[in-house]
Amino acid sequence: MNHYETVFILNPVLSEDQIKETVKKYEDYLVSKGAKMVNKEDWGLKKLAYPIQNKKSGFYHLLEFQVDGVAIDEFEVLFRRDERVMRYLTVKLDRDAVDWARERESRIKSSKK
Repeated sequence: MNHYETVFILNPVLSEDQIKETVKKYEDYLVSKGAKMVNKEDWGLKKLAYPIQNKKSGFYHLLEFQVDGVAIDEFEVLFRRDERVMRYLTVKLDRDAVDWARERESRIKSSKK
């Protein structure tokens, strides 16, 4: 199984319940394809560097998971079909990127204490 990380931006006009529902939809899809969820982060509402669909901000989310590469194509089709998603990016992490992600995760956890 390969290690992947997906960052996606949701439309800023969505309610908190709609955002949670959307994130849960993608998590459930990955789990149904046999993925192991490693990390999930909600980065909140952030200003965009340039307007997307005439919007100047968006809700950022990160999903880190392990899954076979076959499931990624279908996963990205779901993003393209969903009007709530403004942008997305999925990358395959190499060993160094996985180590860096663990380090980032531990820094976040220690700063919350």
